[in-house]
Amino acid sequence: MRTKHKIGSWLIITALAVSVTACKDLKIAFKTENKTTPESYLGSASKDSTNTAAIKWKDFFKDQNLVALIDTALKNNQELNITMQEINIAKAEVRAKKGEFLPSAGVRVGAGVEKVGEYTRDGAVEKNLPVHDGKAFPEPLGDLMVGVNASWEIDIWRKLRNGRDAAASRYLASVEGKNFMVTNLVAEISESYYELMAYDNKLEILKQNLEIQKNALEIVKLQKTAGEVTELAVKKFEAEVYKNQSHLFYIQQQIVEAENRINFLVGRFPQPVQRNSAAFQQMVPDTIYSGIPSQLLQNRPDIRQAELDLAASKLDVKVARAQFYPSLRITAGVGYQAFNVKYLITSPQSLLYNIAGDLIAPLINRNALKAKYASANAKQFQAVYKYEQTILNAYIEVTNRVTKVQNLKNSYDLKQKQVDAMNQSITISTNLFKSAKADYMEVLMTQRDAIEAKFDLIEIKQEQLYNMVSVYQALGGGWR
Repeated sequence: MRTKHKIGSWLIITALAVSVTACKDLKIAFKTENKTTPESYLGSASKDSTNTAAIKWKDFFKDQNLVALIDTALKNNQELNITMQEINIAKAEVRAKKGEFLPSAGVRVGAGVEKVGEYTRDGAVEKNLPVHDGKAFPEPLGDLMVGVNASWEIDIWRKLRNGRDAAASRYLASVEGKNFMVTNLVAEISESYYELMAYDNKLEILKQNLEIQKNALEIVKLQKTAGEVTELAVKKFEAEVYKNQSHLFYIQQQIVEAENRINFLVGRFPQPVQRNSAAFQQMVPDTIYSGIPSQLLQNRPDIRQAELDLAASKLDVKVARAQFYPSLRITAGVGYQAFNVKYLITSPQSLLYNIAGDLIAPLINRNALKAKYASANAKQFQAVYKYEQTILNAYIEVTNRVTKVQNLKNSYDLKQKQVDAMNQSITISTNLFKSAKADYMEVLMTQRDAIEAKFDLIEIKQEQLYNMVSVYQALGGGWR
């Protein structure tokens, strides 16, 4: 017995020594992420921490039609609902990892019969056993058993707990991924909504311009009858009218497609989108407070998602390293076993139990473990770079969009002055043409320039509203 104990002890010591020695060559090369951000945004020395990102989207958007669309989309959008199921999948993975950490137990019930040969060891033993209760053992011999088995891997090296914590980090990362998707969905719906209003205004301007051109065409026809102009002037004005009538149908199609983009995002079949396009030109973008760059780390869901993925990848490295160490598993069982059902629940004759501990350590052919460890290390480096890239991208997005606010305002103000001047030019050129003091081409060119300037003004207004939403999104707003 002492010899057996010595052999067992030496096996345990050898397994531990070999595993620990082999792991000395496996260095955990954790890469430290850089969370440092500039104190302020480029072009601004302000350190005011007031941040528009803290405003809930329902309070940020004042148009109730737009608010209703976003609210419906957050319930019905199919892509968002798919993402919600990804969260449920990640949550189930956490439960599975928790189960690995805890002991497992099961009930076992078995029944069978066996007939052994008489000229075998078991058969010879049965043949020579005394008769039991006046009867020999039945042939074939029954085997009935009922019992409970349990097993538990002792988490010596935190392998299972680190795996559980990594799964929990990925679950939280999936929640942040959903939040990031919400910000994108809110931005996409609002941008499509403003685009739709812009098309409505372009359509209205085109209709007004067509009325002016039709009136000018009638004047030219009268002048041609009076011999003041040639047929060329009439055809030029007719061509301009046809061109804008054709463009009218193009814009109407753009309106249909913009409405259906919104309907798709909202998760419904095509139907009219409620909006007040008459107020589009008077809409003024809200003042945006950008706060300080370090707030991005907390406000941006994509940064928080990258941070949680990084935390999970670091735990994965520890789990992969722990695979090289011995694992200790305890198994136990208790129950009853007999060859006849009437003896099954007889104590202590039919009672059986067992308990054992296994210490298993990998000794040879560990290439698969080394490969997994190297892969986990590389993924941890990837996660660091992705986290730093996400922070850098967020900072640049905010900087670009904040500086764009003032540039778009200056552009809009100047374009508005151009439109006012062009409106006056239309009246002047038309009056001069009526009194034969201006050529018909001057009238045509003035009308063309005027409609282009008006379209440009609408597009700048649309870009202003886009940028307002983009800044809000870049700061980390829209998911609350």
